[in-house]
Amino acid sequence: MEDSVVMGAAPNALAAYPELLGQLWLPMVLLAAWAYLCGCFNGAVIVSKYILRDDVRTHGSGNAGLTNFYRTFGGPLTLVVILCDVLKAVVAILTAVFAVHLLDAHASVIPLAKYWAGLFCLLGHMFPCMFHFKGGKGILSGGTIVLMLDWRIALVVWGGFLVLVLLTRWVSLGSCWAAASFPFATWFVYRDGLLLALGIFISGLILWKHRSNIARLFRGEESKLTFHKKNETGV
Repeated sequence: MEDSVVMGAAPNALAAYPELLGQLWLPMVLLAAWAYLCGCFNGAVIVSKYILRDDVRTHGSGNAGLTNFYRTFGGPLTLVVILCDVLKAVVAILTAVFAVHLLDAHASVIPLAKYWAGLFCLLGHMFPCMFHFKGGKGILSGGTIVLMLDWRIALVVWGGFLVLVLLTRWVSLGSCWAAASFPFATWFVYRDGLLLALGIFISGLILWKHRSNIARLFRGEESKLTFHKKNETGV
């Protein structure tokens, strides 16, 4: 491998990516597969199906996500769901960073590796092969990934999410803000075309998974967050 990509000067944004991808395609495929498998460990499905013996996907919105789990079951097991969905994102991103160091690649490759692993972790969460490709909408895992990417991106994404949820109690509205603002924050921080493309793809996935919520928001029928167990349609 040439020093400009692996050990020497930082790659020059898009100009160096074809060479980089040509050299590191196998590690990137392996990283994608690992991150996807990490994402497949869906906390809501695992806890509801194997601990509570009552699949969360048969309740409420049918979504295998944190909000639907909380509205359906409530209780301290919600914390287990949170921990599972957070840890899988942490493992996927840390693996990406470790892989960059293991390959002795330049540190400037780390953001690309993080975005790449984050994308496939979300794909695993949304479309888990071990659960018939019926997963969640990616907000908790996605939010964790954002926190591990850059604090400035996290400030925009999480800040808007929390403000909107606190003001409206619509988790889906905050989620849509988080998804829509992510590519803009990515461009503001990195000014990198490939990272922007990955950010747009991640954003599009989350918004697409929230399409039914968006329709209900426009109709004024979307359920609001409450702090007690109830079977309602949600995120």
